[in-house]
Amino acid sequence: MFKDNKKLVAETIFIKEALKLNLSLNEFLLLLYFDNSYDSIFDIALLSKTLNMSEEQILQAYGSLMAKKLIKVVAIKDGYGKVIEKVSLDNFYNEIKTEYKTKEEEIKKEDIYTIFEKEFGRTLSSMDYEIINAWIDNGFSEELVIAALKEAVYNGVPNLRYIDKVLYEWNRKGIKKPTDIKKQLESIPEAPVYEASIMDFDWLNEKWIYIKWVR
Repeated sequence: MFKDNKKLVAETIFIKEALKLNLSLNEFLLLLYFDNSYDSIFDIALLSKTLNMSEEQILQAYGSLMAKKLIKVVAIKDGYGKVIEKVSLDNFYNEIKTEYKTKEEEIKKEDIYTIFEKEFGRTLSSMDYEIINAWIDNGFSEELVIAALKEAVYNGVPNLRYIDKVLYEWNRKGIKKPTDIKKQLESIPEAPVYEASIMDFDWLNEKWIYIKWVR
């Protein structure tokens, strides 16, 4: 009666969806039954016996799930060409797929603390967390804080004190977002360019510096 080749939706997901969609216990049980059912045919007598529910309760839950557009009836042909009606949970699966795709993207998206740990090559301390949170609480966007982090790493000074000084200088110059950095650099007179040199702007000393020089 139950599918062996179909990956069942975890009960925890069903419970979460039931809570989110405000499903009743009977609706939840009926939905779970159809998810596991081999043929997904609406047989009220069998449903009543299997779920230990009255036919009236079955019809009420079934109608409610239909009204909520979580299930639908589809007509298909069996191996003998006979048209039969089956209950489809595609709408409900789409609800789950959309939610967990979003969750998956959120998990994949690195938060600011993970980025700091990767750049520092170590686990952040409680003090590190407090300092990073203080920057954000004081109005620095996460994007700008990450830009300051990358600036510190690029200059070989990957520590919070240096990043704090960079953020202070940027704030003093009115830099509020990463795109402002480029505009600020464009307004600074260019340093002499020598062959095989790589330049960077030292925000703390307000001058161009040579990051690499190849003779």
